[in-house]
Amino acid sequence: MKEKRLRNKEKGFTLIEIIIVFTLIGILVGLGIPQYKYAAKRAREAVLKEDLFILRKLINHYYLDKGRYPLSLQTLVDEQYLRSLPIDPMTKSSQTWVEVQQTLTEDELMLFDIQIGIVDVFSGSIEKAIDGNPYSTW
Repeated sequence: MKEKRLRNKEKGFTLIEIIIVFTLIGILVGLGIPQYKYAAKRAREAVLKEDLFILRKLINHYYLDKGRYPLSLQTLVDEQYLRSLPIDPMTKSSQTWVEVQQTLTEDELMLFDIQIGIVDVFSGSIEKAIDGNPYSTW
């Protein structure tokens, strides 16, 4: 009978053991959440860098093919350099890309009869990157 009582006592966990386990789980979760947020932001930044690289490369390809810059990013889609405009991962919209127009003097415009196209593109986000630089300057 004494053996049976000892076995019944040893079957469960004590309250202090359960509290310690939950405390450890809470600490681990508390350490993991900021790392997750940081990793997600780094992933969005990587996508933005890749999108900007591809868009700039296509603008240059368009210039080499046509001898002029595209009038807008939509021109790249219309002339099948792109299937569709990529979504800016920071603003979550494909309409917020900032297009940088070509700068020409009035004489050049009149002399060569050139339409002003876009030479560069930036993100429309006003947020700052992990390194502290605004996304709109990448």
